[in-house]
Amino acid sequence: MQIKPEPLTATAFAPYGDVLDATGDFRLINAGLCQRHHDRARLDFGDGRAGVSIFSAQPRALPYTFDLIERHPDGSQAFVPMTQHPFLVIVASDPQATPQAFITNGTQGINLHRGTWHGVLTPLHAPGLFAVIDRIGPGPNLEEYRYPQAWRVV
Repeated sequence: MQIKPEPLTATAFAPYGDVLDATGDFRLINAGLCQRHHDRARLDFGDGRAGVSIFSAQPRALPYTFDLIERHPDGSQAFVPMTQHPFLVIVASDPQATPQAFITNGTQGINLHRGTWHGVLTPLHAPGLFAVIDRIGPGPNLEEYRYPQAWRVV
């Protein structure tokens, strides 16, 4: 039960969410001193509102073993690193499917679409500091699934 991570690309990640990066089309703003890469994520908060939280996660190393995935059925969840270090992203179309693993390039964030099964926040370097934009609202917005046998990212 091993998976190999692949580089995070917008095309490969599209079934699960959006890649947040400063590539592709832009327009110049601030007297030509800033590139605006416009509207990079489909944020979805259902009957809630957007909230910005700061997460400080302990770094992990490859090979990495996991048996827990989760999803947020009522809203999207964006992870914007506050450092320029790569992090591991694990996603699955459903708990019975083989998970996929991606490694960011150190300048990318992600936005997980509503209901996307994913691994926990997995920075590969300290500090594991992230701004997280997700749904704040009534009711539980977390479902977890534990695999009967752990997966290993190599």
